[in-house]
Amino acid sequence: MKGKEQQMAINIAILGFGTVGSGVAETLDINKELITKRVGEEINVKYILDIRDFPESKFANLVTHNADEVFDSDILIAVETIGGARIAYEYTKRALSLGISVVTSNKELVSTHGPELIKIAQENNCCYLFEAAVGGGIPIIRPLYKCLAANKITKIAGIVNGTTNYILSQMKDEGIDFDTALKQAQANGFAEANPSADIDGIDAQRKISILSTIANDGAYIAPDQISAEGISAITNDDFEFASSIGCDIKLIALYEAGEDKPVVYVAPTLVAKSNLLFNVSGVFNAIMVEGNSLGQAMFYGQGAGTLPTASAVCGDILEAAMSNPTENRTWTEESVAITPYDEIAADIVVRADVPAKVITAAEGYECEVLSDEAILVKGIRHKDIASLVSETGAKSWMHYLK
Repeated sequence: MKGKEQQMAINIAILGFGTVGSGVAETLDINKELITKRVGEEINVKYILDIRDFPESKFANLVTHNADEVFDSDILIAVETIGGARIAYEYTKRALSLGISVVTSNKELVSTHGPELIKIAQENNCCYLFEAAVGGGIPIIRPLYKCLAANKITKIAGIVNGTTNYILSQMKDEGIDFDTALKQAQANGFAEANPSADIDGIDAQRKISILSTIANDGAYIAPDQISAEGISAITNDDFEFASSIGCDIKLIALYEAGEDKPVVYVAPTLVAKSNLLFNVSGVFNAIMVEGNSLGQAMFYGQGAGTLPTASAVCGDILEAAMSNPTENRTWTEESVAITPYDEIAADIVVRADVPAKVITAAEGYECEVLSDEAILVKGIRHKDIASLVSETGAKSWMHYLK
């Protein structure tokens, strides 16, 4: 890290002073004494870079609109909370190329350009850290890299988007339709005016890309090759059906190591009551991790919000301030192949009036009757599902997680 030994304090800049950036400044301020004690040096916010002014903020005197002023200064860590993959990408590359460590909550940037940015950090003896990019305030990146480093990660199944989880919870608990639940989420500040990234599964797609790459020992799994299905087609009738077989509906981001290639996708899923993810409701997130030595562990907490996300960002700031930059985690520059979606073998529940007809049509696959109209078909290839539904006149099907 450039120049650290020459400074009495560790100067940082916050790039983007929105929800997360303002939370970072607030967290560093209210916990200043504690953080100084833990780091051994003061963490000093020297600049806040934004195109806007914040005259009502107690940090107003730190705001600058001049990026050159920031990057030509003696900052050691840049906190990128701009979002998106355009200006944030330019600033991140610029900082890392100067030997300035970068910490971020930007899952779009990490999932799209992570291999390149990690490489630049390594070449310039600094850090690129992104704990907050997946689970908000939930620790998951560092545990995967450190606490679980002796494990082969065999499976990750997570509720990684608080907006969709809130919408689905409201539909189930209040009996309201999708459009009404979405409007409630927007009114409460949980969903954007344009909610596509959340409700279409794009946000979850980016997050499982990051988790999958880590679980796959740094073999990069790009988000654009991951199949993602959203929640806009879920109805109240689907919830009644789910309840009748002891399940709830969650948007699940899934990674499995696979026998040949990794299996990765995002899809609405019937989660059985026996699964710990069943009870995760509202804006909360949870990520189940399976390791060949660990067994199962669940990471649970607030997946978004100003201070929870800022907490994770600040944790990375402290790590960048104290760690050896050579600990950067390498990702391959080229994306590796994953199992084509049509070839994925999945457990699904088929909803049909005549279970016997489904069992007959699913010859070669193990089946279990869950109710008068619900049949669990285990390990069926996705490419066989359409013909199964067509042949049996099934009403619908959905992934199943026991």
